Amino acid sequence: MPNLAATLKEEIQRLARKEIKAQTGSTKQAVAQYRREIAKLKRQAQKQQKKIAFLETQEQKRLEKPQAIEESVEGVRFSARSVKAQRERLGLSAADYAKLVGVSALTVYNWEHGKSRPRKEQLAALAAVRGIGKREALAKLELLKAKEQRAAAMPKKKTRKKAKR
Repeated sequence: MPNLAATLKEEIQRLARKEIKAQTGSTKQAVAQYRREIAKLKRQAQKQQKKIAFLETQEQKRLEKPQAIEESVEGVRFSARSVKAQRERLGLSAADYAKLVGVSALTVYNWEHGKSRPRKEQLAALAAVRGIGKREALAKLELLKAKEQRAAAMPKKKTRKKAKR
């Protein structure tokens, strides 16, 4: 009898293993398929991140380089009302508009109220700002702010004074 019990026990174990294998086989296939799909999605995400990084650098380069002004600076007219209208069209404060042009907020105020006129370099900067839209102006401001923050974060170089002999 002990031999029959051992044989019966072995047969039950064999059938149980066979049943488990049959039921988990489809799960194993599904897991393998999911892993392949996950790997494919990871590769796609890496490609997209590379493209995004490339496009961001291209956009940053485009925003950093000054736009070519087709008309000469002498051909550009200045109007106090147009400066104010341009600033309001972009939805910028005088300080932000001044950062775009490269002058102080007080200078923009004086231009808008007709108390002063821009120099040639400033007139060229005004003409360059005329051709941009709100989004590009905000992007340029963000770029300028980032540059200022980087400059502020950089440690200043210490200059050594020469000892007098």
